[in-house]
Amino acid sequence: MYSPQRRDFISVTLGNQAGRTYDNSKTWRRQSCWRKWKQLSRLQRSLIAFLFVFMVVCGIAAYPNLSERWQVESYHNGELKQAEPAVGPRVAVLLPKAPAITQPQKPRRPNLNKRGPPFLQKRLSKKENAEEPKINKEENEAQVIPNDQEEEKDITISWRGMKIEPEQVNPALPDTKKGEPVPNETIKEPEALNERQMAVIEAFQHAWKGYKQYAWGHDELKPISKTYSEWFGLGLTLVDALDTMWILGQQEEFEEAKKWVVTDLNLGKNVDVNLFETTIRILGGLLSVYNLTGDQVFLDKASELGNRLMPAFDTPSRIPYSDVNIGRGTAHPPRWTSDSTVAEVTSIQLEFRELSRLTKEEKYQASVNEVMKHIHKLGGKMDGLVPMFINTNSGQFSHLGVYTLGARADSYYEYLLKQWIQGGRKESDLLDDYLQAIEGIKKNLIRKSEPRKLTFVGELSHNQFSPKMDHLVCFLPGTLALGAHYGLNADHMELAKELMETCYQMYAQIETGLSPEIVHFNLRPHNTKDVEVKPADRHNLLRPETVESLFYMYRFTRDKKYQDWGWQILQNFNKYTRVDTGGYTSINNVRKSENPEPRDKMESFFLGETLKYLFLLFSNDFNLISLDKYIFNTEAHILPIWTT
Repeated sequence: MYSPQRRDFISVTLGNQAGRTYDNSKTWRRQSCWRKWKQLSRLQRSLIAFLFVFMVVCGIAAYPNLSERWQVESYHNGELKQAEPAVGPRVAVLLPKAPAITQPQKPRRPNLNKRGPPFLQKRLSKKENAEEPKINKEENEAQVIPNDQEEEKDITISWRGMKIEPEQVNPALPDTKKGEPVPNETIKEPEALNERQMAVIEAFQHAWKGYKQYAWGHDELKPISKTYSEWFGLGLTLVDALDTMWILGQQEEFEEAKKWVVTDLNLGKNVDVNLFETTIRILGGLLSVYNLTGDQVFLDKASELGNRLMPAFDTPSRIPYSDVNIGRGTAHPPRWTSDSTVAEVTSIQLEFRELSRLTKEEKYQASVNEVMKHIHKLGGKMDGLVPMFINTNSGQFSHLGVYTLGARADSYYEYLLKQWIQGGRKESDLLDDYLQAIEGIKKNLIRKSEPRKLTFVGELSHNQFSPKMDHLVCFLPGTLALGAHYGLNADHMELAKELMETCYQMYAQIETGLSPEIVHFNLRPHNTKDVEVKPADRHNLLRPETVESLFYMYRFTRDKKYQDWGWQILQNFNKYTRVDTGGYTSINNVRKSENPEPRDKMESFFLGETLKYLFLLFSNDFNLISLDKYIFNTEAHILPIWTT
């Protein structure tokens, strides 16, 4: 600030100076500006100099970003001029918003407004793409460019200077004989995660923590002893959980697991594997994650595995053997019998049919279709119900007279309906067999317990009824509801609701709130409890069937009580089966809440099925894995419904 005593004067000379007249030249102006500069106080000059230097520094710092933007936005022959890419080519796969999901202890949530499989979010129709504004990514912020430039018909998305063509952003499934599995559709903005979904994600991360630390690359975690167990040596838990990670948004864990599949999943090892378990868990898992991501590596692995499983069908009857040596290319029945279980030979069809559709190799679908045609015509059924065993030499049912919806027969009924849906509801033999079986169940196996009149599914052994019901049977409410959704008899949904209540009571009437493996229902009028549990049946293996059916029931009825029941089950899993150092364990005694006796084993289906179904159950986004476009195999792996 100037001193109040100081006065400034400006002198103007109009006369000649050394023979020159004033002509407004740059020289005169420079002299005048320099005089004004000298007249400023030292403080003013310092302030102006500081501001000038500051602006220069800011300009230098901002130049690279501005330069990059100018490069990206400059057009050349009607296209975006490509700058040096800062992100590698696989951005085309990871570009959709698939946020890393938060875990309550360690928040890491870059974006919660997108949820669900990123590959599904990318499947926009050409019409929708043409109507959407063009989007450029600049410093991770979306900048909308008006779409009034109608001559630009192809949308190009720029990601930090990298030009990505529409084919890269929206990778479609391969052009196959059956056509695209899911038609192009408008994708609505997914809903944000809710508290219950976050709890499922935290449970998954806790389970994965134990597996990664103590059992990485092995089949199953033993969380108590902090080691692992092997069944086939094919990384069952890891492959089973791939699509769960994708749906839950666990991108970091997914990429790490994918790397193991690429580099360490050895499908040529000299080992006997069970055809059924390998198909539903590994083949189904690989096909599922391929359909969600479009990543060819998963289809290549699935194709290799499918080819190695084919020797199982080399039998006199074409009914497959139960065991295959995937390294030597040989197959055989179990050592103690020449029989295979009916559920095992009739619950591999969804996966092999899908493999044929994707690879255009008919041998896979032809082999499994032959099995279904054979059983369709086979005698020995009772009102559509099938025995539990079939001989691989003769092709005939064995151990006749025993009918159950539990182990060894359960998924036969499930796959009748799901194959019919998968194939576009055109294969009438499958539908006829399913409808006849449901009528047979209602006629021969359905009873009501005392005193609460719970509807349950028992077993029949040589015309003797047993009120025994496996937890496995709790798949049935969801299957019935799915059939009703596709227009089958309305009373199927009513039966589904009754059986869903029963399956919930198998949890609610137990001390730990967790269901035993098997229950016996009381038929005596004066007894006080509907559910009885024998000592040998008190274990819980973290099974998914009840939460699976809860998911279907909530999707089709929107009744939130099914979400509440699922929430109780998750809380009890956390209370009685969670291991502090990582992982969850099956337990031996659901009736001892003070000590449920941990079994020290986390089945692969806990990550592959149970937590996946719970996450989907708690979601109010009914487009997240739409049941009008996808079906789940019996291991909760996701396969598309064929549209042509």
